Amino acid sequence: MRNRHFLLLDIALMASLPLALFSLRLETTNWPADYQRAMLVYLALALPIRLAVAYASGLYKFLWRYASLIELERLLFAGAISGVLTMLAGGVLITLLGLSPTRLPYSFLLSDAVYAFGILAAPRVATRLLARHSAPRSGSRKRVVIAGAGEVGQGVLREIRRGALQMDPVAFVDDDRHKIGQMLGGVPVVGNIASLGKHVRELDADEVIIAIAGVRGPLVRAIMQSIQGTGVDARIVPGVAELVKGTVSIQSLRKVEIQDLLRREPIITDLAAIGSLAKDRVVLVTGAGGSIGSELCRQIAALNPLRLIALDHSENQVFEIHGELTAKFPGLEIQPVVADIRNAGRLRAVISQARPFAVFHAAAHKHVPMMEENVVEAVTNNVMGTRNVLDASLDADVTHLVNISTDKAVRPTSVMGATKRIAEILVLNAARAEGRNFVSVRFGNVLGSRGSVIPTFMAQIAAGGPVTVTHPEMRRYFMTIPEAVQLVLQAGALGQGGELFVLDMGEPVRVVDLARDLIRLSGLEEGVDVEITFTGVRPGEKLYEEVLFGGEDVRATHHPKVLRAASTPIDNSLTEHVDKLIQLAATHVTPPEQLRAAIREIVPEFSLEDARTNPRSRPSPISVNPKHLGIN
Repeated sequence: MRNRHFLLLDIALMASLPLALFSLRLETTNWPADYQRAMLVYLALALPIRLAVAYASGLYKFLWRYASLIELERLLFAGAISGVLTMLAGGVLITLLGLSPTRLPYSFLLSDAVYAFGILAAPRVATRLLARHSAPRSGSRKRVVIAGAGEVGQGVLREIRRGALQMDPVAFVDDDRHKIGQMLGGVPVVGNIASLGKHVRELDADEVIIAIAGVRGPLVRAIMQSIQGTGVDARIVPGVAELVKGTVSIQSLRKVEIQDLLRREPIITDLAAIGSLAKDRVVLVTGAGGSIGSELCRQIAALNPLRLIALDHSENQVFEIHGELTAKFPGLEIQPVVADIRNAGRLRAVISQARPFAVFHAAAHKHVPMMEENVVEAVTNNVMGTRNVLDASLDADVTHLVNISTDKAVRPTSVMGATKRIAEILVLNAARAEGRNFVSVRFGNVLGSRGSVIPTFMAQIAAGGPVTVTHPEMRRYFMTIPEAVQLVLQAGALGQGGELFVLDMGEPVRVVDLARDLIRLSGLEEGVDVEITFTGVRPGEKLYEEVLFGGEDVRATHHPKVLRAASTPIDNSLTEHVDKLIQLAATHVTPPEQLRAAIREIVPEFSLEDARTNPRSRPSPISVNPKHLGIN
């Protein structure tokens, strides 16, 4: 028992309480014989009842110096139940069972119940108050303003009061006008979010804590803009989903990151459907060392597969993801495979031996300007490599295959986008021809992936600038890596074969706005500490990316963030054209212009003009065909 001292105190006080109260009731200690007998019987019943109810209610298990409303509720419950039971024992039971010739007065029993509750509550509340007022208050404790006076804000306040966070809360701000001017836990709600910067200055605060459940990117952006120029940092409470899962606690505050500014509605994943792809199955991931591939491995490993095969051509990347997964999932069989998907024989041997239930194909060259200078590599990896994966999967009777594609495959102006479009076509053709559950998933840029814009901007900011942006109107769709992978898995579970899934990524974001946000998050100011310069659109780039062709028939699925696009039928001459393209690339001497022309035979919409000479107009948002608003 955690609280033996409380138990001993309860026994001593509750054993003497009825004696003292009854003496006051009769105004004498010389009681009639009948009352003496009744009191002895009452004490023999009441004390065990109260101790038993207190124990059953958990009052001897709590850390009372950290007590909250939960402990108070248990205390009230124990007091009420024990009060009712002791009144019944003293007023009814002792005479009903013939234990005493007379019952005790109801007035005494009521006052005894009330005072007994006080005896239970007083030492525990005193312990909590003492802990609160004895918390160290040194000059090193930061003065904080909490943005959000709701449940999460109250949770942060409780953690601070418990001493878990070395902070002094000086104020709340909240957009609920009914809360402004009120007190929350003794801390005033001084104004709304828009006035945060003013209050930070007036209160000489050191830090802001964003404590709003499900806070969205625009609101985080508004908070960061409000405190810009104050020299104050902001930290954010982890998401509600993380708190519910128990992976973090409210006190696990962290600095605001770029993904917080892009935060969307929380993604709800159908774990049962996703689990069917991997639980007790053999699963293979190509490109397992890359940003998307490694996150696929992490999330698939959590689904308890029979074996996970991590395949990548980079020895170092396979070594890293294998070490990470082995440490995190010690009971899982993880097979590291160093192999190049362009080596058809090696790939066929691996897949035929493993015979995976599901293959997630994430291996690809992805950098647009780099592939404009290395067309042969784009073709051999993105086209020939994908065909090799498909052929080996068909031979090994793989049930599910999910090909990771990109929004750059839509009306491509780059070699990378065009070769990824060919990969989509190959998957679709194999699914239809062989009746397999093979699908492609198309999405945009992922935040923080290797070589992406965020790490590049951060390196430029660390070097003092300038931060280089290609064009002031350059827009891109962005997702976090875990968010994208969750939806890839969901799309794989939804697939029935031959579909192209599109992930709903919200509204496209101006890249220059992303750069400005990163400068602010670094505690710097654009134009003062770091400059932004525009360098011009690079070869193969478009100002605005699209996720759908104009003629694609978009249908809803069971998941609100995953849409199904029904593509046009595939030309029967596909195999001949792809063979020609691969043969040209395999010579390694074919001029890039000839390879581009061969690509255009397969992807007629592939434009050799880029955004520098023919910028695309802004695409219209994704819309679902009204005929297909039902779930498919």
